[in-house]
Amino acid sequence: MALQLSKQERHNKLIQLLKEDPFLTDEDLSNYLGVSVPTIRLYRTELQIPELRKRIKQLAQKSRETIQSLDHEDVIGELIDLELNERGISTLETSSSMTLGKSDVIRGNHIFAQANSLAVAIVKSPFALTGSAKVRYLRPVKVGESLLAKGKVTKAKKKHFWINIETTCSDEKVFEGEFLIFALENEHDTMSGEL
Repeated sequence: MALQLSKQERHNKLIQLLKEDPFLTDEDLSNYLGVSVPTIRLYRTELQIPELRKRIKQLAQKSRETIQSLDHEDVIGELIDLELNERGISTLETSSSMTLGKSDVIRGNHIFAQANSLAVAIVKSPFALTGSAKVRYLRPVKVGESLLAKGKVTKAKKKHFWINIETTCSDEKVFEGEFLIFALENEHDTMSGEL
């Protein structure tokens, strides 16, 4: 038997769920909280939480203002969450222009580019470059699938940042990588140095 939560407890849980995963739909929230979708919409209205599309747009705008190491146009996909030197999230909508030949499989360079640009964007530096990347593609991505890349700094030492990136489609992991990113003062700065 499920525990019955008070309205205030459901409000608090809804806020917590959206803080952990801003991409949850009203249907997802309905399932988590055990209430109807119209009730979730009412709660969002009461709490002044916008619907999914508007939430993502607000997150993207905030992230654009935060980024330091890249111009916004250099980010592959849409950067929607960014905490410098800690973590970030980006999305990428796939299209037929990204496919291999006449197939409906997305070329790996697009998946890699999204992950790599997210890793570089996470670093708080006027100029950042990828030093190395160890990646694995876990399954083909098809046209029309949305890619959600999440990055997290796992280690930082001086000008070196190790960042893990996981990319998913519909909650299934399709790509993972560990990127070593160098934080530089300018484009002439050296990437070598003591670790």
